[in-house]
Amino acid sequence: MAKASKFDLFATRDKLESRARWEERSAQRVLEAGREQLLERSRRMVETAYELLEGGLEGLTIRAVLDKTGLSRRAFYERFEGKDDLVLAVFEQTIRLASSYLSEEVLILADPFERLDLIITSMVLGGGAADAGDSELIDRRAAAMSREHLRLAESRPDDLQAALRPLITLIARQLSDGMEAGLVREQDPQRLATLVYNLVSTTVHTELLSYESAPPERAHRVQLATELCEFCRRAVAA
Repeated sequence: MAKASKFDLFATRDKLESRARWEERSAQRVLEAGREQLLERSRRMVETAYELLEGGLEGLTIRAVLDKTGLSRRAFYERFEGKDDLVLAVFEQTIRLASSYLSEEVLILADPFERLDLIITSMVLGGGAADAGDSELIDRRAAAMSREHLRLAESRPDDLQAALRPLITLIARQLSDGMEAGLVREQDPQRLATLVYNLVSTTVHTELLSYESAPPERAHRVQLATELCEFCRRAVAA
């Protein structure tokens, strides 16, 4: 019998019920390599957008992102619908990093209220995995993100809530622990956490935007954090 050619071997593929395992392995390797390359470029765009916010909201443009990354406009629109989509990605990545950082920090505290205080204080003062560098630039970036937060809350509420979910879930976890300890009143912890987050974030946005040209001194912000912690404790207490 004549030896089958490569053409003959692969011509029979359509007659088989499923792909060979080597085909699946080969396709998976190609997909994973391509996916990682796509994500690496996406991450560069998000990181660059975050850095550009140090110059205020006006400094964040699609052109500026492309100039700094060296990527094409086509590459941008293959990954993001537009500037809003990019800003949402910045929010999501920043919140994910902050939530991961705070998840580790709260582990050393036994009291659920102390853990809640730590999270609230971090929201007011900043600080965490993504915050480093000149405080003035950080404040400018924070003010720019506050403006975008308020705008996206109206134009893309569902997407914004999805981006904020890790931090709200972290707050809910502390409230749930407080309920088990009899310190926090019984209520849906996720709902209660959303109320706490909304109160703190709205207050912080107002402060940042009120003092955008000259950010408030740290002592003022520390006092604000203390007042918010006390207010939230009283609001959720059993």
